Amino acid sequence: MSLISFFKDAGEKLFGHKDTEAAAQAAQTAPDDGAAQARAAEANQKAATAITGYIAAQGLPTDGLSVEFDGASCAVTVSGACADQATKEKILLCCGNVAGVQGVNDLLTVSEPADESRWYTVKKGDTLSAIAKDQYGNASQYPKIFEANRPMLGHPDKIYPGQVLRIPA
Repeated sequence: MSLISFFKDAGEKLFGHKDTEAAAQAAQTAPDDGAAQARAAEANQKAATAITGYIAAQGLPTDGLSVEFDGASCAVTVSGACADQATKEKILLCCGNVAGVQGVNDLLTVSEPADESRWYTVKKGDTLSAIAKDQYGNASQYPKIFEANRPMLGHPDKIYPGQVLRIPA
């Protein structure tokens, strides 16, 4: 298992993460309050369902995919089996590049292991060309990064600060 960190306030807005955090805080403050516990569990399930739907919308095949969200820690736990390392890494990015998610617990397994990609967190002013120049020494290698992050990236110019990208070897 590994924990991958993300910027909590950057990413796709799939669920009301402020509501989820408020429900989790209320449940922690009053552990004997069954209604607060139920609201927290419902908010966590809503977030997990939204993230699962986002992964499915990207067309990333996984056997036995399970996504859990914990509003108290703002963490996603994802498990299941993937055919290859690239699919696994894309699923992790789908889970982490969501507003309200600060970390992803990786319990995914891979049928065909391969070298892991590096991770790069986009900074203000970054472009895929600049990232390619930094990572590969050649700005014209940006399509390699773009393709490695499809389908989550729809256009090479649509990256944002705080987003985490796969940088293949």
